[in-house]
Amino acid sequence: MEEDEIAARIEAFDAANGGGVGWYEEKGAYHLYLLTNEAPIARLKPTGTGDEVRIAYWSHRRKWDDIDDMGGCLLPLDQALDHVATNSIFWTWT
Repeated sequence: MEEDEIAARIEAFDAANGGGVGWYEEKGAYHLYLLTNEAPIARLKPTGTGDEVRIAYWSHRRKWDDIDDMGGCLLPLDQALDHVATNSIFWTWT
């Protein structure tokens, strides 16, 4: 999957859900943040397998952490975006 396609899908998901989330790409991962105060929301890192991404959240340690202790959560991009939108762990710092 090309990087521009990932960015377009992130933007389309955000627009379809009311907006308010920005993103930037750094070191091969897409970082989502709240536009109003730039609070970190999630990091989506493509795995190289289809449109699968590894999801991370901004933890109390002030760094990106996997959302589980078993090697991270891997989901197709659309499912990952839905998971971020509905799981409160990603919205702790917003």
